[in-house]
Amino acid sequence: MMQRPLAGLTRKNLARELLAGVTLSAIAVPLNIGYAQIAGLPASAGLYALVVPTVVYALVVSSRQVVASPDAAAAALVASSVGGLAVAGSEDYATLAMAQAIICGGMFLLLAFFRLGFLANFLSKPILIGFVGGLALDILISQVAKMLGVKIDSGAEFGAKVIALVSGVLTANPWSVMIAAVSVAILLLGRRLLPVVPWALIVLVGATTAVVLTDAENAGVDVLGEVPAGPPVLTWPMLEWAQWLSLVPSAIALTMVTVAEGLLVARSYSDRHHYRTSPNRDLLAFGLGNIAAGASGSFAIGSSTSRTAAMDQAGSRTQVPSLVLAVGTLLLLLFGTALLTDIPSPAIGAVVGVAILPLLGGRQLVALWRLDRFEFAVAAVCFLVTLFVGAIPGIIVAFVLALINLARRAARPPIDVLSESGDPAGSLVDGAAPGAVTAPGVVVVRMAAPLFFANADMFAEAVKSAVSTESSKVHHLIVDMEAVTDVDVTAAESFAALRAWLHDHDVDLSFSRVRPGAEARLRRFGIISDEVLFTTNRAAVAALRSTENR
Repeated sequence: MMQRPLAGLTRKNLARELLAGVTLSAIAVPLNIGYAQIAGLPASAGLYALVVPTVVYALVVSSRQVVASPDAAAAALVASSVGGLAVAGSEDYATLAMAQAIICGGMFLLLAFFRLGFLANFLSKPILIGFVGGLALDILISQVAKMLGVKIDSGAEFGAKVIALVSGVLTANPWSVMIAAVSVAILLLGRRLLPVVPWALIVLVGATTAVVLTDAENAGVDVLGEVPAGPPVLTWPMLEWAQWLSLVPSAIALTMVTVAEGLLVARSYSDRHHYRTSPNRDLLAFGLGNIAAGASGSFAIGSSTSRTAAMDQAGSRTQVPSLVLAVGTLLLLLFGTALLTDIPSPAIGAVVGVAILPLLGGRQLVALWRLDRFEFAVAAVCFLVTLFVGAIPGIIVAFVLALINLARRAARPPIDVLSESGDPAGSLVDGAAPGAVTAPGVVVVRMAAPLFFANADMFAEAVKSAVSTESSKVHHLIVDMEAVTDVDVTAAESFAALRAWLHDHDVDLSFSRVRPGAEARLRRFGIISDEVLFTTNRAAVAALRSTENR
């Protein structure tokens, strides 16, 4: 059954939802201005993302709480990918960013149609921590330069930006430094003391007022400048086919990161508040929202974890705040753009810089170091590659590491000799000394994974080790097949060789707990032939022990 739009809205919670929308507007408008600058786009592109795309997403999505918007990671990806194809701030640059959003939208629609959202599961938590952390540190350098009034090339490599920032510190504008310092102090202290207050909005209003009253612009403080008035205009980017194709790799990266984060956030809040979501419908919403973004002069949108958390704290349980945000932003574009002209860049840099501090992932990296050094290494490699090589290589390395990690785990499954109670008596994976038997003359071996090319030889060696016990002559081998849900050709060949070895050593082979759904495939590949199948391990041991005692 299709969920109705704005699910969860009632007369009782309407006032609370409308108030939450005002809070969301106070948070989203200043952040989107900053994220547009990170992406190398005018402030209007960030504001346009809050109108048509937000409405489309809010009316389609199944999640009652996830807020869709450009975020820092997406903005950095746009800058790093489109920046290599056009000059930031140019008309071609904006057109390419719009086209990139449309390609992302198309990919989301394909994922929804073919139900391929599971592909994003390859981006594990350590990979996301490293990838987003690398992007965040790169962004932070640019924001620090903005706070100091130091001019650097935001599209340059990370190392070049650091060198430019350090060499330009002595030329920092004192007024810019003062505005940034006060802004950062207010944001950090305010967030700790009164987190429900929209401190970002207060900082921008206060800093703008100070700039106007003191004429700080003439003292060298950079300001936002004129923002075009008027609603977003529906359009379509006109590009050559080669230009469209050049945007595909970065669009894939944007899509995968959004799928991984967006579906995870949606699931976590739905579990917390006990309502159902549809991942494929959420993918559809992201797809339509991104196409709307590209067709209305904006850039790629994703899920905003920070804004979703803010709405949850405000008590919102519907998408009404997103609609309030869209209406408020539209009114601002129609009647209030003159208020944005004198917003000082150091204050914008402070707002964005403080917002992305949690994305650096310091605490998560420390936790990974304590829990699992390999997972920490995966996060660290993704972090460094993203930071020093680029976002697209970072996402490629992330997928490669995910596959390596998956293969590493799959190639070393637990392979246990079971005692009669069913508890593992000793693992054979690490070359445990043979000797453990299930019963006199009988060994039950449990394979805790599908049998395929990566673990087939290890399974065969583990079985030979279990059978070649010195404490008791083994005449019967039972393979517990409950976890063997699949098999491939390589594994079938390896098992055929194992069956021949067992025959040469006078060991009878049988199986237990074969899954009905897997039996046909196991027989087709020759894993199971005319052997006896037992329903339980206890039944198998009892039957074979009786033959052993005759």
